[in-house]
Amino acid sequence: MVNISTSSILFVLVLVVALVFSFYLSFQSKNLSSITNKMAEDWKNAKSVYDFTVKDIKGEDVSLEKYKGCVLIIVNVASKCGYTSKHYKELIELDEKYRDKGLKILGFPCNQFGGQEPGDADSICSFTAKQNVKFDIFEKIDVNGNDAHPLWKYLKSKQGGLLIDSIKWNFTKFIVDKNGQPVERHAANVSPLGLEKNLEKYL
Repeated sequence: MVNISTSSILFVLVLVVALVFSFYLSFQSKNLSSITNKMAEDWKNAKSVYDFTVKDIKGEDVSLEKYKGCVLIIVNVASKCGYTSKHYKELIELDEKYRDKGLKILGFPCNQFGGQEPGDADSICSFTAKQNVKFDIFEKIDVNGNDAHPLWKYLKSKQGGLLIDSIKWNFTKFIVDKNGQPVERHAANVSPLGLEKNLEKYL
């Protein structure tokens, strides 16, 4: 008769549990990866910007459906760019002038161009507060590359850039009409106030 010690039984049980747990984690990881990949590609099936959910600067989810019926300027912003002072000043002016007429400005901080938006959410909030920004600021994101936010992948696919679709610099501006369709794209060297006549076509 074979004598099996208690410690041997415990060892076998621990080994079995470890193997089961390892298999479970592997399954969950593959499942999560599949879901993440699917979500990352969903922008290709989007019908409008209203299909996207983004995070605001405080990390809260915001469905872009809240902007239905509004004309949007979606812009990648930075706090230490040569364009920063002029663009923020003019974006604020546009916001004040057209907010009640249905214009909404959505600013997305991005640090991909010259490292000119290096701060965290708190420092970005502090900076925009000092500028007296009243329009909506969102979580810092990438706008180019594999990790680009799906919304920005969608915007670039609908309004391509000169030579290549990638965003070239800070303060690239997309105009989105009241149906959630990206209708215009303007480079950093186009001032926000230079968009007034274009905006009035859609408001």
